[in-house]
Amino acid sequence: MKLTGTDLKSIGFPEGKAIGIALRMIEKHYATLTKEEQIVWLQRIITAPEVFSSEEKLSDLINELRKPADTIIALNKQSPSYSIYGAEAIEEGALKQMATAMKLPVTVAGALMPDAHQGYGLPIGGVLATNNAVIPYGVGVDIGCRMCLTLYDLPVTMLDEKKEELKKMLINNTQFGTAVFRHPKDHVIFQRAEFNDIKVVKDLKDRAWKQIGTSGGGNHFVEFGVVEILSAVNEYYVLPGKYLALLSHSGSRGMGAAIAAHYTKVAMETCQLPQEAKHLAWLDLNTEAGQEYWLAMNLAGDYASACHHQIHERMAIGLRAHPIAMIENHHNFAWKEKDGQGNEVIVHRKGATPAGKGVLGIIPGSMATPGFIVRGKGMASSINSASHGAGRTMSRTKAKETIAPSTVNQFLKEAGVELIGSGLDEAPMAYKDIHQVMDAQKELVQVLGSFVPKIVRMCGDERFKEVD
Repeated sequence: MKLTGTDLKSIGFPEGKAIGIALRMIEKHYATLTKEEQIVWLQRIITAPEVFSSEEKLSDLINELRKPADTIIALNKQSPSYSIYGAEAIEEGALKQMATAMKLPVTVAGALMPDAHQGYGLPIGGVLATNNAVIPYGVGVDIGCRMCLTLYDLPVTMLDEKKEELKKMLINNTQFGTAVFRHPKDHVIFQRAEFNDIKVVKDLKDRAWKQIGTSGGGNHFVEFGVVEILSAVNEYYVLPGKYLALLSHSGSRGMGAAIAAHYTKVAMETCQLPQEAKHLAWLDLNTEAGQEYWLAMNLAGDYASACHHQIHERMAIGLRAHPIAMIENHHNFAWKEKDGQGNEVIVHRKGATPAGKGVLGIIPGSMATPGFIVRGKGMASSINSASHGAGRTMSRTKAKETIAPSTVNQFLKEAGVELIGSGLDEAPMAYKDIHQVMDAQKELVQVLGSFVPKIVRMCGDERFKEVD
């Protein structure tokens, strides 16, 4: 039988690169030995590697074995208490992930929003405040993902009277997933110094240029709908009433994902944590890597905003109208904020959105359920945060396996929603009840109005929309 990594671990080889190096060395130089002879040979090396330091063909293995062992950073046995909103609808996996995050030595405070569900590292809907440390996976892969809503002083009857025109506008002026515009529109963001000063970002500039103004896959969308303002939005002098509106949801595209992957790898190499917490590896903001990530993260967030603005500019041209208000808020990000004692903390909001006192935002439902325009109340117990949406009740795989297309089509028909694209993984029944989610965070936000989607474009299986 062939020698395996399990065999090597049984004779004392440490987890990591040494096992791979040893297996390759055996294959190259000692393949003629029996398995038992190979094990005896490796036992001699692991017992006294210095004895073999002069043998060139063993040098890579000896050097790896003589490296000081990585120090695993222990989690705290006790963690700070934290607030959970809508706990009855939050799955066990998300609660376990949050409990682990609260035990990090750098953790100062935390909170779990009512849309929470299990993710990687920090749960979706998790808010974590840390001391001078940023966690790439605490921010997430889609850095700076956001909602952007524009209101138009146009009659909402257009949604019925000019439905085909509006559908055509969405098809012609939006691109999803890997699709790009043939002639990308320039943007001032490409003049930012980070594109020259940070190597990983510099290498992503061409990709970012091609994807500017586009949307991602999954749950990202661009949709027309009806906004009903219930309480005057004085920031924009928008009075109560109904308005035609455009809502988009997307993030920093391939650039954000690549930044997240690179700095997560750096963090995990320099911050060794127990297995259950490995995705929560952090970068100290006093280090070069920490500063680089902070700059790259902010660039990715601004790039995500630029993508939305280009989408909305294209649609405004098509509508031949100027918006009377634009409300924008983002999640999957980290902010420098002050805690109750005036100390600076790094607040990670992964699938959660800022809800500081007076801060405006949008909390969407699903493709066929309402979203809400809100103003934050600035609750310290939630670390000035609120949910970023309804939150999933089932995985994408489960949704595809258990939800029938006919059920979704009937739901959309009853809601009066016209859907362009999308798959069963984004079916409304794969999400929590947005009304229950909003009820669970009444103390966090004031509802100023609602948004009801009517013509929705998403990335997905084109055949789905054709099923009767």
